[in-house]
Amino acid sequence: MRQVYYPGSGDAWERRSPGSVGIGDEALREAVELAGTHETPWPRDLARLIGQVEKAPYNRVLGPMKARGEASGLVVRHGYIAAEWGHPQTLDMTFSAAKSYLATLAGLAWDAGRIRDLHEPVCSSVDDGGFDPPHNSKIIWHHLLQQTSEWEGTLFGIPDLVDRNRSLGPDLGVQKGTDRELRDPGTLWEYNDVRVNRLGLALLRIWGEPLPAVLKREVMRPIGASDSWTWYGYRNSWVDVNEQRMQSVPGGSHWGGGLCINSFDQARFGYLHLRRGEWEGKQILSPAWIERATAPCDHNSGYGYMWWLNADRQLYPAASAATFAAQGAGGNNVVIDPERDLVVVTRWCADVPAVIERIVAGITS
Repeated sequence: MRQVYYPGSGDAWERRSPGSVGIGDEALREAVELAGTHETPWPRDLARLIGQVEKAPYNRVLGPMKARGEASGLVVRHGYIAAEWGHPQTLDMTFSAAKSYLATLAGLAWDAGRIRDLHEPVCSSVDDGGFDPPHNSKIIWHHLLQQTSEWEGTLFGIPDLVDRNRSLGPDLGVQKGTDRELRDPGTLWEYNDVRVNRLGLALLRIWGEPLPAVLKREVMRPIGASDSWTWYGYRNSWVDVNEQRMQSVPGGSHWGGGLCINSFDQARFGYLHLRRGEWEGKQILSPAWIERATAPCDHNSGYGYMWWLNADRQLYPAASAATFAAQGAGGNNVVIDPERDLVVVTRWCADVPAVIERIVAGITS
């Protein structure tokens, strides 16, 4: 039985040749070349994107934004770095990959009993007016985490209507930002960043301290990540919690802000989930939570608790059905294939499935 390897803190991460971790040299070279040459066409100045995807007055940059780096990434097999390309040490925005970090903070809260029951109404523990009757009081944590909440309201100056009809389950398809009649919570999957940010605010109130501080203490430092990453909210997302001013952070960078992190730290986060929440004998996140987080939503089999799933082999056809991923716009992905003991981090890659296909094709043992 193979002994499980965990990298040391910081740069103490062992590199091994592809062959020594059961990946063919040629296949891995092809994957790296593909990832490096198929860079997202996005501009370096990412602030320009907000004006392109949103209409006034919701095309404003509300949080810090950083010019993006070049295509880069890592391949980790059996815990060892088998390949790296570009500049994986670069701090880059991750966009919606941050949603999976929010899910992890929810999991920590559930493990600790701060969230007693994922199927209890959020309003039973978060009383800030955001989950008042008659509609929002029906929302449970399970709905928020699966993006089936149908939460209605305005948060930090942005109404949920902005992202209504943005991306729905397979039965509907309407232009983003157009009104529709809301359904009962838990009956429709919709990708909606305003509602994800409402989850972030609810978790802030549950923890009673800034979420980046919780993430650093409970996850990132125990797994040896750097202190270089940042997670910012919006200039108007400051709220009162326990008589202190705290900034609520978003699960993306739709209006700026969000998680800015390097590829090595992303890979550590992915490796923690590959190891079912364990790191060098310490259970940081329970396996029971990871099971819940990677269980398919009834209304979208490709989505769990803020993780994208490969259950139907549509996301990454070459990867196993057990594969799950933190996915951010622009090809900022952390792909975890438990059956192949594999973590792949891509930054600014325009064809992640093809890169995964090359890697998987090269696995020999």
